[in-house]
Amino acid sequence: MKTRIEIDTKTFVRFWLVVIGFIALAAFLYGARNALILLAIAFFLALAFSRPVAWLSKKLPGNSRVGATAVAFIAVVAIFSTVVVLIIPPIIDQSTKLANSLPSLLDNAKTQWGGLNDFILQHNLQPQIDQATKSVKDSALSWAGNLGQGLLSGVGSVIVFFTTSLIVLFMTFFMLIEGPEWVSRTWLLYRDKDKMRYHKKLLGRMYNVVTGYVTGQVTVSTIDGIAAGLAVFVISLFFHEVPSSLALPVAALSFVLSMIPMFGATIAGTLAAVLIALNSVPAAIIYIIYFFIYQQLENNIIVPTVQSKSLNLSALTILISVTIGVFMFGLLGGIIAIPIAGCIRILADEYLGRVDDERESDVRTAARSLKARLLKKKDA
Repeated sequence: MKTRIEIDTKTFVRFWLVVIGFIALAAFLYGARNALILLAIAFFLALAFSRPVAWLSKKLPGNSRVGATAVAFIAVVAIFSTVVVLIIPPIIDQSTKLANSLPSLLDNAKTQWGGLNDFILQHNLQPQIDQATKSVKDSALSWAGNLGQGLLSGVGSVIVFFTTSLIVLFMTFFMLIEGPEWVSRTWLLYRDKDKMRYHKKLLGRMYNVVTGYVTGQVTVSTIDGIAAGLAVFVISLFFHEVPSSLALPVAALSFVLSMIPMFGATIAGTLAAVLIALNSVPAAIIYIIYFFIYQQLENNIIVPTVQSKSLNLSALTILISVTIGVFMFGLLGGIIAIPIAGCIRILADEYLGRVDDERESDVRTAARSLKARLLKKKDA
């Protein structure tokens, strides 16, 4: 038996208009994905800065929110510029130093390791060793000579990064200034006051998650950076090959990278150990020992104390969130991944809580209905 389904022209046109609309929306979102990413980053930064800006505005004459936002941004730009100045030049200097000293290191190793020389002569390996040594020397000298050229080739990327950062900063600036007015206008659109209060409470919880996490993470990163800088300075007192000026770059590097949860501090510790090893391998080993001990203190004492209001996320959830954030949006994605996951957890808990309440309400209604029928049957 065949079934015939008739669809009028109006319904058919509406269906395809909806399909075309979804396709156009998907194409628009894909085409504007970079702009939307910048918008999302600016929105997150506005949330993170809103509490300090609100506090500053109360302290300034006239409670100027514009002035408070300007002060906060000047401080952020100053800190960012300082970090860049502290990190980049020492890394270039140490890399150039390694490239220039590598040929002499190879020559010293060749003359000092007498036993190795005997082994090489006994097995007729001298031609291969000479060729390998010459190749390493040539590569090192070529790399050192072309370092400036490589830096110049990266100027375009630096300009793009600077321009993008400037756009994000301006968007964040205006969001902080106009944000409270937007929020007030949004609440005026509600006709149901109970729903408005419910959404206010929900958004308030998410806001507290973001600002609380950012504040706690900045505090932990600051402690990490200061401790790393002090460790390098103390090491430089005992190992004169390690310059004491390396303490500030290591502190800045640890501060920035430890913002990434879970493996950011490990990356910072590894890079710091490499920088120290370029000057003294024993000093690098001592730094690695310090880093291992400090990580135990940070994971078991500092982080639980500072982040007292836990996000209540499992280790697997945090790892997945950070991995997705880093691979999609880089360093900043790794930083914002955890608070976003915390907000998603709040929404999920709220939804599941409402489902449980509705289920319990249905059970109570069914129980009352059953009780009423039993009483009615008993009376009859």
